Amino acid sequence: MKWQGVIPAITTPFKPDFSVDADLLVKQVDALVQAGCTGIVALGSLGEGGSLSFDEKKAVLRLCKEAVAGRGSLVVGVAALTTAEACRLAELGREQGADGLMVLPPYVYKGDWRETRAHFEAVVSETSLPCMLYNNPIAYGTDVLPEQLVELAEALPNLVAVKESSADVRRVSALRALAGDRLSLLVGVDDLIVEGIAAGAVGWIAGLADALPVESVRLFELATQGKAGEARALYDWFLPLLRLDTVPKFVQLIKLVQAQTGLGSEAVRPPRLPLAGAERDAALALVERSLAERPQLG
Repeated sequence: MKWQGVIPAITTPFKPDFSVDADLLVKQVDALVQAGCTGIVALGSLGEGGSLSFDEKKAVLRLCKEAVAGRGSLVVGVAALTTAEACRLAELGREQGADGLMVLPPYVYKGDWRETRAHFEAVVSETSLPCMLYNNPIAYGTDVLPEQLVELAEALPNLVAVKESSADVRRVSALRALAGDRLSLLVGVDDLIVEGIAAGAVGWIAGLADALPVESVRLFELATQGKAGEARALYDWFLPLLRLDTVPKFVQLIKLVQAQTGLGSEAVRPPRLPLAGAERDAALALVERSLAERPQLG
């Protein structure tokens, strides 16, 4: 698969009884690939993967594979409490026809580098699928430094990409300097995408693309084509929404935007609860104002 372009980390839509809404999931995935997204990432943090049972994950992957229908890549988020469980999820991805894996450090326990390296080596070595390491020290408390990423890549031929979510654009530059083209670098923080592309990123694991895929693809194209003025104008409009991807309630917020654009619902699984009261009113006002000023893209 090609680790480039806009690859949204998709949400998992739920019905009022908290079961997976299969019809809405298929509708969402179809809209993303029709808009020009090069693939999707299922079962990630935005997809509330930690709230899904193993059988539900299997069903979601089957639906996503059918909905993508060969028009893009299916990447599976691999996140678990234990290394053994992560390896099992990696195998599930292969069984369900995934094109690649996005591998996270273990939940809860934050190991030192020796332990972190052993976890990534075990999971990536478990599969023949190409893998992307997800580095998000802000959310997960485990930071894989550029030198450590290169060390892993030298040991693991199928570790071919990095989702960099440290929110430090200098990491992209550092990885480019150390790894050259050995690793595909993808931005995982929505409000850093233009800066990340300028630093050498070739892909975007996007959040707000779930609600606004056409605008996301256009922004990525303008930035990669060096059309700075057009990219800046679109980015300036988009930034208030893109920043919703960078706060603790990013799942609820992105699902709120999806509900307003017809590509999802606000339903989340506890312990998350939908936004309510003044918090929801403020977020909704931002979304409605942004959509009212939505640029016309020819």
